[in-house]
Amino acid sequence: MKTKLLAIPLIIFFLILSVFFYLLILERDPSDLPSALINKKIPTFKADRLFNENIFNSEKEFNNDIIIVNFFATWCGPCREEHKYINKLSNNNGVKILGINYKDNPNKTKKWLEELGNPYYAVILDKKGLIGIEWGVYGIPETFFVNHEGIIKYRIAGPLTKKKYNVIVSKIKNFKN
Repeated sequence: MKTKLLAIPLIIFFLILSVFFYLLILERDPSDLPSALINKKIPTFKADRLFNENIFNSEKEFNNDIIIVNFFATWCGPCREEHKYINKLSNNNGVKILGINYKDNPNKTKKWLEELGNPYYAVILDKKGLIGIEWGVYGIPETFFVNHEGIIKYRIAGPLTKKKYNVIVSKIKNFKN
C-alpha cells in the first residue's frame, strides 16, 4: 500500500517533467507574438518628418501602395544589425518603406542614416512613443506590412534576419498578387 502511495507523486513528477522538456524542445519563436492590429486598418496619425517641414499624415500616405513600416532608433543595437536587410528591401520594386524614428535624437538619426544608408521614402519622428503605442509596439525594432488598402497584414517583432528577410520577400510577392 505504501509503495502505491509513493508511486503516485513520482508519476506526477515525471509527467510534469515530461511536459517541461517537451515545451523546451518545441521550436517556437518568442518574437512571433500576435498583434491585435493584424487585418485591421492602420492607426491614423500625424507626425513631423525628419528631412523636411511637411507634416506626415497617415490618411494621405497609406493609399494604393504596399508599405513596410519599420520602427527603429539609433540607440537600438538590433536596429543597426537589421538595417542591411531594410536596405535590401528598399531595392524591391513596388514597395515603399516608412521609417518611424522611435524616441530618438533627430540629429543622431540623420548621421546614422548617412552612415548606414537611407532606405526609407520618409522618416517620421515619434519623439514620445505615441505612434508606437497606437501600433502596439512593445520593443524595437518592429516591422509591419501594410497592403495597398491600408490594412496591416503582417508584423515582425525584433530584428530582421536573413531567414526573416526571405519570408518577407515571399510575403511581398503575395501582397502584389
